Parts: sequence; C-alpha cells; structure tokens
Amino acid sequence: QVQLVESGGGLVQPGGSLRLSCAVSGFTLDYYAIGWFRQAPGKEREGVSCISSTDASTYYADSVKGHFTISRDNAKNTVYLQMNSLKPEDTAVYYCATAWVCSSGWMDYEYWGQGTQVTVSS
Repeated sequence: QVQLVESGGGLVQPGGSLRLSCAVSGFTLDYYAIGWFRQAPGKEREGVSCISSTDASTYYADSVKGHFTISRDNAKNTVYLQMNSLKPEDTAVYYCATAWVCSSGWMDYEYWGQGTQVTVSS
C-alpha cells in the first residue's frame, strides 16, 4: 500500500524557517520523482519543487528559488523541503506526491500525501 505522510508544518513568523518531511512507504523511493505542491485557500494548487529519481536533479518555482531547498534520503525513504526566509504568501497546505519524472503539472503525479499546514504570520 503506497503511502506518503507529510510532517513539519506549523506556525512561524515571517523570516523564519521550517523543514517539511515526506515519509513514503509501500514503494521504493529510488525509482520515483517526488514533488512538493502547495495550495492556499481560494487558489489553485501550485508546484513548489521537485527532485528527480535518477540524478537527484532539483527544480523550483520562481517564487521559492533561493529560499527553499529540496533533498532526499533514499535510505530513510524520506524527502525534505527546507524552507527559509518564509513570507506570509508562503502560507498554504503543502503536499508531497510521486511521479515518474518531475513535472510542474499536478495531474502528472499519482500518489499524494494528506498535506501539512504551513502558516506564516506575526
């Protein structure tokens, strides 16, 4: 049974940092790209970052480049999203999802976690 579980969300002040984790089970992480998406109330789901399975290439939305870093630990079957210099506009529910290759389109991803809330507010 494929399962993805996000954790690490919470309330943080502007300028603060959070590290999200995406723990996967039921499949071998080595063979899948993992993407992070976010969705704010009233807005469409937005691709944030992705890390490939083959050479660990990374991709970022322009809005988070230089502030977010994605990484993976295949031995722990976990993907991380380090988020620094957080802004109120980063507030959203963050999801991780699997795909064969990185894509910015959420419809290309097959399995999804339940999401974790990130709130950036003073």
